[in-house]
Amino acid sequence: MHRGSCLCGAITFEVTGPLPPPNACHCSQCRKQSGHFWASTDVPRAAVTIHGADKVTWFRSSEKVRRGFCSTCGSVLFWEPLNKDVVAIAMGAFDSPTDTRLAKHIFVADKGDYYELADGLPQNAQ
Repeated sequence: MHRGSCLCGAITFEVTGPLPPPNACHCSQCRKQSGHFWASTDVPRAAVTIHGADKVTWFRSSEKVRRGFCSTCGSVLFWEPLNKDVVAIAMGAFDSPTDTRLAKHIFVADKGDYYELADGLPQNAQ
C-alpha cells in the first residue's frame, strides 16, 4: 500500500499494489501546471482510493485529458486520460518510500530551455 496527500492534507489517497516506474513529462501543459516538469506513475483506477475527493477540482485540459488538483491548497495531484482506465499520480505527492525509480522522459521536444537532461534515461521526443 502506498499513501500520499496534497500539501494541506484535505486530500489523501492510497494505492494498492506496487507503483509502476514513473515517467517525467516535459510537455508545455505539464510544465505550466506544475511549474517545472511533471513526474508521475500510471496506476489502474481500481487500485486508487481517494479520501476528500470532494476537494479535488478537475480541469479538462484537452478533449482527452483532465487534471486534478486540491481546491484548498492548489496541489497538483492527478492526470487522467478520459479513454483509459488509469490515473497518473504525482510522484511528489506520495509519502516515502515509493520503491520506484524514474524510467523515462517524454515530450522532451517541448522541455524548458533552462535545464538539461543528463541522467541517461530514455528520452522520447513526443
